[in-house]
Amino acid sequence: MTTIEARHTTPAKRTKPATTAKGEKPKASGKPSSAHAAPSKADPSHDVHAARVTKHDLILTLLTRREGATIPEMMEASGWQQHSVRGFLAGTVKKKLGFALTSSKAEGELRRYRIDTKRGR
Repeated sequence: MTTIEARHTTPAKRTKPATTAKGEKPKASGKPSSAHAAPSKADPSHDVHAARVTKHDLILTLLTRREGATIPEMMEASGWQQHSVRGFLAGTVKKKLGFALTSSKAEGELRRYRIDTKRGR
């Protein structure tokens, strides 16, 4: 290789993969390592999706309480900023999920948001 060719090649082209000896390939063992072994499906404690509680679920739980929830309560529960909580209320709760979201404000208190549930019929 000339000096000009060496200047124009990228470092990825010049590097070679590490080999142990000439012509030898790395051998794979028959058993997978314990770090990569999949958990047994018979054991329910390894079921990731069963115990998963999302931030959406936390906020919806707060909103379905009788007294509802304030923006700071939802911010604390989810770790979101105020504009993210408001966007979730408008975009997800009202538009996508179609829940009737009401708000009320008592004198000297923060505004409380609540999902109205149909009772009776």
